[in-house]
Amino acid sequence: MPGKILITGGSGLIGMRLSEMLIDLGYEVAHLSRNPNKVSSYKTFKWDVDSGYIDDNAISYADYIINLAGASVADEKWTEERKKEIKNSRVDSIKLLHKCLDSTQNHVKGFISASAIGIYGDSGDRLVSEESTYADDFLAEVCKAWEEAAWQMRDLHLRTVIFRMGIVLSKKGGALPQMAKPVKLMAGAPLGSGKQYMSWIHIDDACRLFIKAIEDTQYEGVYNAVAPHPVTNEEFTKELAEIMHKPLVLPNVPAFALNLMMGEMSEVVLASQRVSANKVLQTGFTFEFNYLEEALESFYDPI
Repeated sequence: MPGKILITGGSGLIGMRLSEMLIDLGYEVAHLSRNPNKVSSYKTFKWDVDSGYIDDNAISYADYIINLAGASVADEKWTEERKKEIKNSRVDSIKLLHKCLDSTQNHVKGFISASAIGIYGDSGDRLVSEESTYADDFLAEVCKAWEEAAWQMRDLHLRTVIFRMGIVLSKKGGALPQMAKPVKLMAGAPLGSGKQYMSWIHIDDACRLFIKAIEDTQYEGVYNAVAPHPVTNEEFTKELAEIMHKPLVLPNVPAFALNLMMGEMSEVVLASQRVSANKVLQTGFTFEFNYLEEALESFYDPI
């Protein structure tokens, strides 16, 4: 029974692919955007989080709201200013939606929001689940505030689902093209010790999870959005080089060099996150891409 889906952050990596997949399934899709006049193939409503404005028609349009809004964590160095923006962009957008849902007649049945596995911090080799303790570094603080804001939707009696996203693999952006670039130039190397775990998910599986959360009302609360088989950074780099038919020639890129280049942001690539997909698997969800090799082959055709 397809309905109308309103997406925040719809022009981002996940938002674009998710919009395509929803349309293919017969849903109607609209985006919330700061500049709705930008040419878009989707119906677009205006909102401006900074000034607290949202077009009321957006709220009355939606059957479900998917929240993907937030300033990119990996685009710029983490100055104090940027860190504030990373956090506020996530929290304030949800607060604005909450305020409007509270004050506008609507028929919204559910709120599905992204969060991130950054909430667990660096967990070493330990497999973490949704019940695991949270870290207290910057990314964990962002995720905690993000999820706290999303939980407020339950005051409005909305079924609320939060997906803690792993590293989303796509050829069109995010981590994969960044990792593939040095490999392509035959300068690929594991980062830091290379032993840190990476919990990844193929973009199509990530989108299928969001769709499943719309369609299957048993989804409520927090789920890790990660494929069932995390790999170490070294395994990831080797697998990628193999599929791209490139040798790995360089020694590991030392952690201190990454710290110099990226500052505090280096924790994004150096933290070890081995995250369990069990809770999602128990809902009956099947991953199209369980293993990294299948996922990478879908982007880089083996020659």
